[in-house]
Amino acid sequence: MTEHVYILGGYQTDFSENWARSGREIADGMREVLQQGLAATELTPQQLDTAHVGNFAAELFCNQGHLGGVLAAALPDLAGIPASRHEGACASGSLAALAASAEIEAGRYGLAAVVGIEQMRNVPGDQAAKLIGATAMWAGHECVDVKYPWPHVFSELAGEYDRRYGLKAEHLARIAEINFGNARKNPNAQTRRWEFTEQSFQQDDVANPVIDGRMRKQDCGQITDGAAVVFLASEAVAREWARQRGRSLNSLARIAGWGHRTAPITYDAKVKMSEGQPHIFPFVRATITDAYRRAGISGVEQLSGIETHDCFTSTEYMAIDHFGITPPGQSWQAIENGDIEIGGRIPVNPSGGLIGLGHPVGATGVRMLLDCHKQVTGTAGAYQVDNAERFATLNVGGSATTTVSFIVERAS
Repeated sequence: MTEHVYILGGYQTDFSENWARSGREIADGMREVLQQGLAATELTPQQLDTAHVGNFAAELFCNQGHLGGVLAAALPDLAGIPASRHEGACASGSLAALAASAEIEAGRYGLAAVVGIEQMRNVPGDQAAKLIGATAMWAGHECVDVKYPWPHVFSELAGEYDRRYGLKAEHLARIAEINFGNARKNPNAQTRRWEFTEQSFQQDDVANPVIDGRMRKQDCGQITDGAAVVFLASEAVAREWARQRGRSLNSLARIAGWGHRTAPITYDAKVKMSEGQPHIFPFVRATITDAYRRAGISGVEQLSGIETHDCFTSTEYMAIDHFGITPPGQSWQAIENGDIEIGGRIPVNPSGGLIGLGHPVGATGVRMLLDCHKQVTGTAGAYQVDNAERFATLNVGGSATTTVSFIVERAS
């Protein structure tokens, strides 16, 4: 990176809210996240130089595209600044952040708003599953006759782990239990008030019914309405912003490294390409190691924690060994040892992740950056990881087709 990009802060909406039931539409979510984000960072619309929006499927759920224009309609004081929309399935928010970072690194602009947003609960659940199914796959080529395409694909991932290395259902269930538990500490989590029994995390067809194959109800991330914003700044802008608030530049969070890879769109093609290799998704591993390299760190041992993509428990199981927490195929060790829990060696998803916190698709990558900022600045509240200095994200679009990883560190 030519120079560091700093995160001044941001805002996340309450992921438990159903916008349609509250009489709200996607523009209202955009307005809330911008207004509250600007207030939280003590910025004005006039200070922003550019804006980037991450969104996957507003055309399908809301009959609304052209979200750069919606941003200016939601907050008219932003009219006139350049704004664009980015799509990469569940990694859409991270692509928006990459684009904003690149503009800042290039010296085009000094201060950018990155908004991730999705409204998904305004249609029945079965319809939502269809809308986010084929559109992020190769439509007409994958899962053509499958009722729930994404649970099916990530059940196949669990099956591939089982074929190569062995996999126990209780390890996947423990991932879900940890993330739901973490979410209870997060005031913005969709599931923070949900109640569970012991049977909820067992192979119980009533309390935890099968959705597809190896994926049961608690193995699945949530369909969510929500938005998140982060404000990214050049060093000069960040230094002045900090000075005006009596803070040092070293008290801020900055993006230290990033990785971005794209694999063939079909799940089968990816798995076939990884035959004979230790990692099931080599492109995911390469994305992470690219981020390590750009951040100037040797590996996971230099991280304080991770916010990763757990659209399903098998996705987090994959992330554990792809980050290098364990050798390939041995993710179960980190689960059994408590390594991934808050207070463990390398906490994973202290926010609750997509399973516990929620997954408004286009917002997830931005929300991850915001949570990493909170962790390394000591402002995560009840789910704070002690002495956090450096956090990583992993944001996956499709069946690990589009993959983005960021390393966020305290500037000191």
